Amino acid sequence: MKKLFLIFGLGMSLSYIACKYDALVPYQPPTESTNCSSDTVYFAQSVGPLLNSSCGTSGCHDANSHKDGVVMTDHYSIIQEVKAGNPSNSKLYKVLIENGEDRMPPAPASPFTTAQKELIYKWIQQGAKNNSCEDAANCVTTNMSYKTNIVPIIDTYCKGCHNPNNTSGGIDVSTYTQMKKYADNGVLVGVITHDANYIAMPVGSKLSQCNIDKIKSWIADGALNN
Repeated sequence: MKKLFLIFGLGMSLSYIACKYDALVPYQPPTESTNCSSDTVYFAQSVGPLLNSSCGTSGCHDANSHKDGVVMTDHYSIIQEVKAGNPSNSKLYKVLIENGEDRMPPAPASPFTTAQKELIYKWIQQGAKNNSCEDAANCVTTNMSYKTNIVPIIDTYCKGCHNPNNTSGGIDVSTYTQMKKYADNGVLVGVITHDANYIAMPVGSKLSQCNIDKIKSWIADGALNN
């Protein structure tokens, strides 16, 4: 009888542990496509850079800081906070739509915009895949608009680290005036092309050639606030 109680107690303990801690989501190898869909959210081009820039920073959720045990710098770590196909029940999405102290990114950092929240929601809804697509053949780089073409790139890849509340390196790219300055003095092109005379940005990756060409085209046209 004593042995039976010990076995029962051990089973209850294991059940408690299994309930308290979710099993790790398996690693997903990246998938690459050249036939891009405008209705698909691609991790490598949008979700990954956005979370890396806004959340996976030093002191928060990079590999060294891993605040609260959470890392937001790679797909495997990010999907541990996600229930694929179920955004409303995913920790990642729930903290993004919080309004109080649990909101991420935490104050004084700005909350995600509605469009950015919708992007994360749609990615999770589509399965939170480790997907990528570079449609170079259909990359449009003429008549670039600052608001339509350039700001989304900066918001996704740069603004999380370089904003009024987190001026990493003393750089703020949250306003047109600042962007115009970096466009005119050559710093913007230098960092995104990983020129040896500049610090390569974004950290840990490089913009696609399409995005680099869009920015260079915008600058060549006068870096207008259009």
